Amino acid sequence: MVTLTDSAADKVKEFMASKDREDLALRIYISKGGCSGFSYGMALDAPQDTDNLFRFGDIQVVIDPNSAPYLDGIEVDYVNSLMGGGFSINNPNAVSACGCGNSFRTKDESGAANACSH
Repeated sequence: MVTLTDSAADKVKEFMASKDREDLALRIYISKGGCSGFSYGMALDAPQDTDNLFRFGDIQVVIDPNSAPYLDGIEVDYVNSLMGGGFSINNPNAVSACGCGNSFRTKDESGAANACSH
């Protein structure tokens, strides 16, 4: 299950409106790398048949089957701060995260950690 906060949903709607395409979904995924072993990624993309699909009103969120076990239970938020705004992911599967918040590792897997560039 994925949770999308109201502020994150508003920002996703804003991005989607600028693309002027109704077939797009918010894709959330992980890739190996980053300071702690896995990195988060987000993009507007067309859903695939194998994706896990979540609906939040007009917004579709999709997660590929390889990323799904690492992202089960996440909460996606959009936060404004003095340094600017950005998406934030609260992941209950992460046992540690990089200070930048874009990289994490799980209890059973850490991926291949790289130097932190943030």
